[in-house]
Amino acid sequence: MTTNLDKNDGSPSALQDFFMRLGVLGELLAFLWKRKLYWMLPMVITLIVFALLILIGGSSPLSPFIYTLF
Repeated sequence: MTTNLDKNDGSPSALQDFFMRLGVLGELLAFLWKRKLYWMLPMVITLIVFALLILIGGSSPLSPFIYTLF
């Protein structure tokens, strides 16, 4: 007895669909997930947070407040 869950119709799973919507970052996360490199996720998240802080701190009215963090 087969069900629809047993068949793979080629449609991406919910996790794959989420990764595909993120673009380049999604490709990186999908690569890490597929290769089971979970230990690298904290490093990638930290780099993304620092990149966002640099972008916000460079040209926004919030920059004096961000400089006090460092």
